[in-house]
Order: sequence, then C-alpha cells, then structure tokens
Amino acid sequence: MNEAALACLEWPAPSGSDRAVAVILLHGIGGSRESFGDAISGTGRAIADAGFHAVAPDLPGYGASATIEPFDMRGLAHAVGHLIERLPERRVALVGHSMGGMVAQEFMALATPSQRARVAALVLMATSPAFGPPGGAWQAEFLAQRLAPLDAGQGMVQLAPGLVMGMASAQAPHDAVARAALLMSAVPEATYRRALAAIAAFDRRELLGDLRLPVLCLAGADDRNAPPALMQQMAARIPGAEYRCLPAVGHLAHMEAPQVVNAALIDFLRRIL
Repeated sequence: MNEAALACLEWPAPSGSDRAVAVILLHGIGGSRESFGDAISGTGRAIADAGFHAVAPDLPGYGASATIEPFDMRGLAHAVGHLIERLPERRVALVGHSMGGMVAQEFMALATPSQRARVAALVLMATSPAFGPPGGAWQAEFLAQRLAPLDAGQGMVQLAPGLVMGMASAQAPHDAVARAALLMSAVPEATYRRALAAIAAFDRRELLGDLRLPVLCLAGADDRNAPPALMQQMAARIPGAEYRCLPAVGHLAHMEAPQVVNAALIDFLRRIL
C-alpha cells in the first residue's frame, strides 16, 4: 500500500495557546482540503484562532495526495492513521464531513489501541454509519445512477453543478454553491469512481456502541443525503453523544453556512478539549 504523506493545509495554533490538540478535517467525496480553506469555508483558520492546530489533508487520490492501492475505506483510514502518527500533538480530534465522517469511523474501528487513545473527540458532520440498507441492491442501483453520466462521456466538470445543487439547501448562497461545484469539478474522475464504490460498501453500524469518547453528530435540517432523523438515530446509538441540527443547512454544511458551522464546531471543541 502506498504510504506517502498526505498533502495538507495547516493552520498553527496561536503563539501561547495551551491547547495541545490537532484538529484533523476530513473532506467529503466531492471535496478536497480546500473545502476547509480560507476561500471556501474558513474552517481551518477559525479552529486555529480558537487555539487549536488545524490540519486539512487531501485524502488519497484527491488534490495533491497520491492515490492508494487498493482504494477502499480501509486504505483511506490507514492513510489518516499515518497522518496522525506524524503530528507532534499527542491528542487529536477528528472532524469528518460526509465521506470524511465515514473515514473517521473506519479509522476508529481499525485503529490500534495506541492510535485510538490519541483521539480525544470526534465530530461526524452530514454523514452516516452505513451507506443505505443492508443487502446490496440499493447500493448497486445508486452506483449505476451516479456512474451512468460518466459512462456516457460526461466529465466531472459537467456532472458537478447538478450534483452540488441537489446536495445544497435551497437557501444556500449562490456563490457558496458555485464554489462547491468548482471544487467538485476538480476531483479526478478515477478517484470519484473509486470513492463511490468505497462509500457504497461502507457499514460500521456495529462500531457506534463502542465509541467511548466525546462525539458530536452535526446535521443540517435541509440535508437530503444524511437526513437529520438518520443522524439523530446515529447519535442515539453512541454513548453520551451530542446531536445538533442546524437550520437552513444542507449536505455541504461548512461550505454553505461557514459562520454557523464553524461556531458549532468551536463550541464543541472548546467545551470538550
């Protein structure tokens, strides 16, 4: 397996901060590290200004990070583990958006005891513990629908705007939706295809009851991909987890409503860490 270091955006904690914690921001299937950057959400900088070291990696195959073989959830989680091992802080918090939330769960399921002990908090944003009902038929249909335009010759540039419009709240600012579409259009088609297959096979429902750390499940009221009711059910299965639903926010939460989402993240991180 390729173990090259992930390309990252980093925002150091302010000088004199006593919070020796790195907050790792994991992007979704149509994103990259830039989704947490200053030009789109400002999430990394906001977290750093709150006293933490913020780190946003390009997951394998995205942006400036090399791909991996095999490309699956296990491999993506393995890459996150290597990133954690390279960080100077002994404690980390994982913030995962959509697919990134699945990668965070996969990491917690596969982590060694020493790796797991370093994770001080977990934020699962606009995500789920499994992709669809068990059995495989729903997943196969989903993959066929998502891949059909690509198989017909459309590229990511043609595909991205419609997908992003379907994920965002109707109340999302037009410029935010446009930036999210531009970000998704830059995802390599090969990576997008493999990431779709990876999330379609994802199922870590059995892990939820074993998560013994502070967890925030952050939902958007207008999210049709990870509906609030689903996220509330997930939170109910995690001992002591917090659940919060943000009004007028869709699936692209931190890109649609940066100030609201960043404030919710910082409130949780400051209270817990």
